[in-house]
Amino acid sequence: MTAPADRPAPAEPPVLTDGRVTLRALGEEHVAGCLEQALDPESIRWTTVPVPSGVDTALEFCTEIAPRAWADGSQWILAIECDEVPGRYCGNLALRPEGPGLAEIGYGAAPAARGLGIMEAGVRLALEWGFEQQGLQVVRWGALVGNWASRRLAWKVGFSYDGLQRGTHVHRGELRDAWSGTLHRDEPRVPRHRWFVPPVLEDPVAGVRLRQPREADLPRIVEACSDERTSYWLGSMPVPYTETDARAWLAGQDEGAATGTKVPWVVADAATDALLGAINLFDVSLDFAEVGYWAHPDARGRGMMTAATRLATTYAFEEVGVRRVALLAALENTASRHVAEACGFTLTGHERLGTTLRTGRADVALYDVLAEEWPSRV
Repeated sequence: MTAPADRPAPAEPPVLTDGRVTLRALGEEHVAGCLEQALDPESIRWTTVPVPSGVDTALEFCTEIAPRAWADGSQWILAIECDEVPGRYCGNLALRPEGPGLAEIGYGAAPAARGLGIMEAGVRLALEWGFEQQGLQVVRWGALVGNWASRRLAWKVGFSYDGLQRGTHVHRGELRDAWSGTLHRDEPRVPRHRWFVPPVLEDPVAGVRLRQPREADLPRIVEACSDERTSYWLGSMPVPYTETDARAWLAGQDEGAATGTKVPWVVADAATDALLGAINLFDVSLDFAEVGYWAHPDARGRGMMTAATRLATTYAFEEVGVRRVALLAALENTASRHVAEACGFTLTGHERLGTTLRTGRADVALYDVLAEEWPSRV
């Protein structure tokens, strides 16, 4: 059989190992593991496993489809094994040649192998083999929008994030948005930027907890952002503010954390965990961050946003490592300006028409605080 001109010659499945994780050709011994993986809701949600799947489809994949792909050079499919997982089967991955020096990578973990670093090790082994043994120059990665596990793994091994492609992924008969990235042979296989995972921060005296936003917060987000006062000061927010808008806001928080530009928290009641507001470090760089916040009506007048701003600013200096934190507030927003001043930020000036209120453009007050000033001010 002759491989098409845009594919490399068929390769023999290798056995690759780092001493902990092993990649090798799929066989009958992997059928049970493949079936369990194919029936898992997360696999169905994010990958193209057959629906419905059964023993016959798993057997066909392991003993016919994968070997045939190796024979015709269309895919290099390998099982991932590790002794730490019952049955050893941890998932599978594939490099799909797309032209001279170019391939796409795809991967899926078995449920029992997730969160153990096994898939990352397998992907690293496959990339090394592809670049060094098969002459690949560039490997593409893609995933449906929302598949954060896939995106985080790609980030860990050095893939760029090249953006969102709208409606380019066919998934179960629908056109879906997808993320994409690339890794070149001579690029380091380490993250290109920070990915923030906001920790839980607490002020037990104020009864405030900062934690990551989550889907359960949606009703309270809608309540807060539908409030007339909040809507007035944050004039760019949609009116009416719906659950769809709240979901878009949540997605934006995740995106900012993943690109290393934002540290997002919700402000929660330490006793009930109910959302009382939101606070972010955003426009984060090596030496700068801006802090911004909004409050649910239930939180007003309780000093909670002041406590939250102190927690976030301390984190910016001590953990993110910035030298300056800025805070902007509409000139007439006395409540927001009170938070800045109570936390010890310095008023440095005004910016004319620097923000949008519900009634139009308005002036803002500019505050900041430097790292060397912060310990003496809190």
